Amino acid sequence: MSDKMKFIWGGIAVVILFVLVNSLYIVRQTEQAIVLQFGEPVRVVKEPGLKVKIPFIQNVVFYDNRLLNLDPPAQEVVLNDKKRLDVDSFTRYRIVDPLRFYKTVRTETMARSKLEEIVNSSVRKILGRITLQELLSQQRTQIMADISSAVKTDAEQIGVSVADVRIRRADLPLEVLQAINARMKAERERDAKEFRATGQQQAQQIRAAAEKERTIIIAEAEKQAQITRGEGDEQAIVIWNKAAGADPQFYGFYRSLEAYKNALGTPGNTSMVLSPNAEFFEYFGKTMKSGN
Repeated sequence: MSDKMKFIWGGIAVVILFVLVNSLYIVRQTEQAIVLQFGEPVRVVKEPGLKVKIPFIQNVVFYDNRLLNLDPPAQEVVLNDKKRLDVDSFTRYRIVDPLRFYKTVRTETMARSKLEEIVNSSVRKILGRITLQELLSQQRTQIMADISSAVKTDAEQIGVSVADVRIRRADLPLEVLQAINARMKAERERDAKEFRATGQQQAQQIRAAAEKERTIIIAEAEKQAQITRGEGDEQAIVIWNKAAGADPQFYGFYRSLEAYKNALGTPGNTSMVLSPNAEFFEYFGKTMKSGN
């Protein structure tokens, strides 16, 4: 065989191989496919394996057949009682109708965008009918079921089956939380001022009552002391009168001694000018003579 024939047969082999390669395609276990002919779908392939198509005329689009996750950004939702929440949800879905999927959204990227719109719209619509109290109550399960049902119905229009829709969290917006914290702080400060004022008022009342009781006790004590002192003085006068009546001379002598003590017992320089025959020294003189 000449070199020219070898070249021709080699070119034919390459062409046959190229045609063969473009005639075969593989559908994996995790995939499903649509065969397109001039851009129009002609066949849906869901069974995995090696498949055949018309080369250069037909091409294949592959879609994932596994359970997929959609995790859109949190969105602000206004509830029926005008409360605002930042709602973060996630969705699990599967492409079950590749033909409808191709006709409506074509690519998985477009499908995720469309499904995100469906989920956000359903969340806003369902939560817009309820109040915050209902969302936090036992009705939460039914609310989530209503959201899932609405999403599933709309998602069927693009060939997608939604397995589940869940709200991961629902928080108040940051500015609302700051306003609530500021209001709570103001309320706590107001309560503290009221408690402090009440305590001061009670303290003043207790001090006033104690001062009043102290004044009463002192007054009663002084009154009782004066009464007791008066009774003592009265008894002393009676005793002195009896003593004076029993021995007038001794009483006179005792009174003279008291006078001497008061007059001569005063500390400091005391000067007295009296006649030796004065009555003041009556008993003093007798005492001195008796001493001699």
